[in-house]
Amino acid sequence: MSATYKDIGVSNEGPVGIVEIQRPPHNFFDNSLINQIADAFEAFDREPGIRSYVLCAQGKSFCAGADFANRPQTGAAESGKHLYKEATRLFRAKKPSVAAIQGPAIGGGLGLAVMADFRVTCAEGRFAANFTRLGFHPGFSLTYTLPRLIGQQRANLMFYTGRRIGGEQAVEWGLADVLVPLADVRKGAMELAQEIAESAPLALLSTRETMRRGFADAAEVATERELTEQDWTRKTEDFKEGVKSYAEKRPGNWKGR
Repeated sequence: MSATYKDIGVSNEGPVGIVEIQRPPHNFFDNSLINQIADAFEAFDREPGIRSYVLCAQGKSFCAGADFANRPQTGAAESGKHLYKEATRLFRAKKPSVAAIQGPAIGGGLGLAVMADFRVTCAEGRFAANFTRLGFHPGFSLTYTLPRLIGQQRANLMFYTGRRIGGEQAVEWGLADVLVPLADVRKGAMELAQEIAESAPLALLSTRETMRRGFADAAEVATERELTEQDWTRKTEDFKEGVKSYAEKRPGNWKGR
C-alpha cells in the first residue's frame, strides 16, 4: 500500500490488510479520520491480493467517539458533509473486516466497531451507546446496526441507559465474537482475518455480498432518520448539560428542554 495518511497506518500481512487508527490515547474521530479509514478500505477493495482487513487502534481506547468535551460541534456539518453521512462509506466496503477492540468503543466509536463484520475483544473491552447520557439521539447508523447484531431488546437497554458493556458480556450477547487476553487482541483479530482470507476469494466476496445485501442502504436510511433527530436534540439545553456533565464525570442535571 503506497498511500500515506495523516491519522492511520495502513499495511498488510500477506492477504490481510491492516488499518491502525493513530490518535492515541482515545482515538476520537472526525470527518477526516472517517474518510481516511474509508479511503483505506476502498484501496484494499481494489487490491486483488487483499482478502480481509483488520481495523485496530493505538492507545487505551479503540475509539471513544467524537470529542464533544473539546469540540462540542463535532458531528455537526463539517466541510459541507455530515460526519455520519461520511461514515456510510464504510458500510459499502466489499471485503470482510475484523475490529480489534482493546478498550472502550463508545458512542460513534461503538458504531465504528459494529460496522466491521467481526469483533475480537478482551475483558477490558468496553462498549457503550452513551448518546442519551450526552443529551442527544444516537448516530452512526447504530439504530439499525446494533439491533441487527444483538436484538432489539438489548439494543434498547444500551440506548436508553447508556451503560457500558464489558468484554465478556459483549461476547455473551454477540456484540463481540472472540474473547482473548488484552495482550492478544490484535493477534486474535489477525488470526481470524487470516482464517477468513484462506477461503476462496470469489466465493468469499459473493457470500458476503449475499449476507450483507441491503445492509449499507439500510444503514444509510437509518442515518438520515438519526440526523433529523440529532439536529434538534443537539440544540437543546440538555445537550449542553450532557457534554458538561460527561466531561465532569457526574450525572446530568436535566431540564427537559
